[in-house]
This record gives sequence, C-alpha cells and structure tokens, in this order.
Amino acid sequence: MTPYLLYSDGKGNIFEDTSLYAVGRTGWDAVPIEADEWIELPDGGSLYELPGRRGVGIDVETGDMRLCEKGWAVAAFIPPAHTGFFLAAYETMPDAPTLPLFCYTATGWWNDKFFVPATRIEADIRQDCEGYDQKKVESGVSQLLKTYPHNRLVKHLGENCALTYQCPAARNYFLGRWECPVPSSPACNANCVGCISLQPDEEEIVSTQDRLQFKPTVEEIVEFTVPHLMEAPFPIISFGQGCEGEPLLMWETLVPAIKEIRKHTKRGSININTNGSDPKAVRKLCEAGLDSIRVSTNSARREIYMPYYRPNNYQFEDIMESLKVVTEFGGWTSINYFVFPGMTDSEAEYEALRKLIRETGLKMIQWRNFNIDPDWYLGKIGVVETGECFGVKQLQEMIREEFPDLQFGYFNPPMERIKGNYQSDFAHH
Repeated sequence: MTPYLLYSDGKGNIFEDTSLYAVGRTGWDAVPIEADEWIELPDGGSLYELPGRRGVGIDVETGDMRLCEKGWAVAAFIPPAHTGFFLAAYETMPDAPTLPLFCYTATGWWNDKFFVPATRIEADIRQDCEGYDQKKVESGVSQLLKTYPHNRLVKHLGENCALTYQCPAARNYFLGRWECPVPSSPACNANCVGCISLQPDEEEIVSTQDRLQFKPTVEEIVEFTVPHLMEAPFPIISFGQGCEGEPLLMWETLVPAIKEIRKHTKRGSININTNGSDPKAVRKLCEAGLDSIRVSTNSARREIYMPYYRPNNYQFEDIMESLKVVTEFGGWTSINYFVFPGMTDSEAEYEALRKLIRETGLKMIQWRNFNIDPDWYLGKIGVVETGECFGVKQLQEMIREEFPDLQFGYFNPPMERIKGNYQSDFAHH
C-alpha cells in the first residue's frame, strides 16, 4: 500500500493527486515511507493546508520525486496518544507565512481513507475525542464554579481552559476524572522558540492560548485538588500546564500546598510538568511529597536544547540533575520528548538519549509530536545538516530493546499504574 499525495485548493477543499505517491520528510529530506508505517488517520485527527508550500511526491510513472503544482501542500494533525514517524514533505515558496504551532505529520489517501505514518504509543484513552460530552463538561464547569465561587484557579480552568480552548486536561477535571491540571506560575525562566502561551510581539506567529495572569495561593490550590484526589478515578494532580510559565518558580507556594494536600488525603499522585531548571526546588518538592516529574525537552543534547529553550538562569545539566533527584526519592520520572523526525532519530541524539536514560534512571518517555513549523524550527536552532537517521519507528524499537523496563506513552501515569501492573487493563478505565 502506498497512499496518494493530497493537495488543497486554498479554499478548504482537499483532493488526491493520483499521479503522485505521498512521501514523508525527515530533517530537510523527503523520503519514501514503508508500507507498514501507515495507519488510518485516527479519530480526532484533522488535516491542514499549508499555504505557500507545494507538496513533494513520487511520480507514479517514473518513480522520481517531483512537486505537486495543483495546489497547496497538506499535513495532518494526529491526536494525543499517537506519535508521528514523518513530517509532511513540501517545498516552501519564498513568501510563505510561518506555520502556526501545530504538528505537521505526513498524510496520504488510499481506498477512500486518509492515512498517516504514525503509531498509537499510549493505551490510555484519557484524551480520546469520543470520551468527551460537551454538555457534561459545561454542566461540570457551572457546578464547580458554584462550589468554589472565590477560587481564581477553578475559574481560569473553567472559563479559559475547558470552555474557550477545549483543553482536554481541564475538561477531564470538570468531568471529575483522571488528571487534574493545576496551573501555578505566570512567569517563566526559559524563552522557548515554540512557546504556546507567550510569543514576543516581533514574531509573526501568535501563541495558541493566553498565559495565566496571577499567582495562585496555597489555599486556592488545596481547595479544589483535595476533593479531586479523594473522589476521582485514577486521580493525578499536575502542576505545569501549557497555559502557564514554569511551576518551579513557584516552589515556595507548591511546597506548603503539597504538605497540606497530603494532610487531607494520601490518595492519588502529585505530579509536576516542568523544564527541570531548579534541582534544589525539585528536592524541596520531593521532601514535601511530590510523586512524579515530567521534564520537557526537545533533545538529550545540550547543543540542541539551549538554542530552543533559551534559558535565563539555568543550564542543560540542571534538567538531568532534577531527574536524578526524583529518582533518588523513588519517584516516577518521565521526559516529555518532542519528536522531530530527522532530529530525534539521528545517531547523535540516540547516543545522547541512551546516556540520559542510564544516568538519570528514567522511568518513561512520553513521545510527543513537536508543534512547530519545521523550517522555522531548524532555522531558529541553526541546524543545516541532520546527519545519519534511523527513522522514529526504528529508534523506538532500539530503545525498547535496550531498556525493556522503560515505559513508552503520552500521558503521566496515575499511581495505580505506577504501583501496579503498568500495562494492565488500565487503558479501558
């Protein structure tokens, strides 16, 4: 099976071009995709047209690569729990706009269906689109806003996150289940190129949501998280969300909050999603009762990390140290690993990743799709040559073989999974 290339007419209509087979992009190169790497576009996936870009495909007659001149290139957004193997392959015209902060997976058309080169990396159904009933979310929001009339965090999570941005994590909170987001910091100590909550005015792309504007109090955090931990199935509370800065900057609020929460209940898991910039703060949080940490990174290599995160007051080495601290306390450690085909699966990155896993005692990799314009990203971090690459699928197989106990996924696991049989029937809730 080789799907055909898709193109868009610029008016929102998408067509297949049966004279061209779809290919994928890795780094700066367009390459053919193996038949076993294609899956049907999952539920919740969608397609984008890429203005100012012409798709690249393989000519059905000659077998040569050429451009599709019929319209704009097309890419797929693949929903949470899935990791893409290849980016959409296209050539960018001189005046093309920078693409907004979404993931741009290759896609094609075969047998009346859309296909993408990807895998379902996570069995957990917690963000599958069919699991959300908008009416229930809305009634959950109005009910909890009445329950906590003075809590600015609950108001932020309800009005902004759940209703305006349809954030899956916030929607789950208002449905009374699983992972509850706890945004806690309006400030950040990194200046990530692809920040989703704050973009400098001179950049032509806009952030996808507005950043939290206030510093929550200990009381505000404790008030709504304790009932969630006590009542929700498979409960987790997580500091550090897409709508905020860096939660470690608020460690002096989070330490007493965690202690207070644990006075009321031992149930569930307390997690932080972070850039891992302050190992001393991480230690204080672990002493207070933090259960797990997820450190975001675009790379296990300092020279790729630094130009993307552009940290103010910390070094790449600090993030490794933060992981080690949590391991020392017996906690659960994950990296939120931004997968960029042609970078993540390069030989240099593979060696660095193996070293990171061994040195930190890493428990889990969350293989996340990188939401960024590929040309813009590689340009910003100054990568012109990506070197020898294995392919993302192959990379995952090699890591799995060498580290059989390392978990692969997309979400922070609840305590029941961490403590029990990780791969059990949890997925079916």
